[in-house]
Amino acid sequence: MPRPILATVHAAALRHNLDRVRRAALDSRVWAVVKANAYGHGIERVFDAFRAADGFALLDLAEAERVRALGWRGPILLLEGVFEPRDLELCSRLDLWHAVHCDAQIDMLAAHKTQVPQRVFLKMNSGMNRLGFTPERFRSAWTRLNALPQVDEISLMTHFSDADGDRGIAHQIEVFDHAAQDLPGERSIANSAATLRHAPETRADWVRPGIVLYGSAPDFPEHDAAHWQLQPAMTLSTRLIGVQTLKAGDTIGYGSSFRAEGPLRIGVAAVGYADGFPRHCGTGTPVLVNGVRTRMVGRVSMDMITVDLTPVPDAGFDSEVTLWGRASSGALLPIDEVAKAGGTVGYELMCAVAPRVPITAD
Repeated sequence: MPRPILATVHAAALRHNLDRVRRAALDSRVWAVVKANAYGHGIERVFDAFRAADGFALLDLAEAERVRALGWRGPILLLEGVFEPRDLELCSRLDLWHAVHCDAQIDMLAAHKTQVPQRVFLKMNSGMNRLGFTPERFRSAWTRLNALPQVDEISLMTHFSDADGDRGIAHQIEVFDHAAQDLPGERSIANSAATLRHAPETRADWVRPGIVLYGSAPDFPEHDAAHWQLQPAMTLSTRLIGVQTLKAGDTIGYGSSFRAEGPLRIGVAAVGYADGFPRHCGTGTPVLVNGVRTRMVGRVSMDMITVDLTPVPDAGFDSEVTLWGRASSGALLPIDEVAKAGGTVGYELMCAVAPRVPITAD
């Protein structure tokens, strides 16, 4: 028998979350962001659910090839653009749209020999200070692109740094609108948090939802997934492979970081940091056993964790353990709660599921 750990991708939840974005995005078209192998869910597993999107957005040329191989003939956007001149040949062959965020990428386009001009998304650095032309240089970059025979339509884009928090987006929208004033082209500005929290202000031609498609709240803990009517798209589950009964004073695991205050029955679950479960999760991290919420105790090991069975007295060998997602009973454990216990975010947990964990789809 294989080890009992399993990640399950829920197609119905993916469809539901995409529909939720559509309702929030008003009349904007929707990019389904599938970078990082669809946030760890697998492009091939999410493709059918996301066919209702208007386009796919990603980073990796190999991932773009996979989307085309699945039969998608609509738009595909490379969110970071090309990395070297020969990438443009694949953009031509696969009909990829791509971001342009620096002079070097314009230079590559100027030197590119093609019979078919390319669709580009000119990116503005409106305050995120990662990629993009500064507002002062944005118009001159547009003018240079517009003069190239290698370039067809130019769309305009930016990215928000604080759409999920108190600072919000007004300061960046003001910068973007002023610098792009009167420039033609479609606009794409809203990420997941902006799409849900700031829909009227970020109404544009395209929105770029990522994490919400996979059922994680973009502004947790202010709001959880249930608040945004999102469903978990992934369940990570395993089984108990052992049970121990402790007496007062007994300790658990490496470093003896947890000491029992009295008699305590614990279960040993087949999951650890080698599976992608965060080592920084400690005592108190929520977990479901047979659909009942309990807590992890002690440290995460490479292949095992230990859980308090006090709320689940009937649990034993082979009992179901849900690390995040939906238990077979229907009980939910949001991935954001687990991520918070580990000092991280749901994005990382999704992307960090290890290759040794089998993944299936329902």
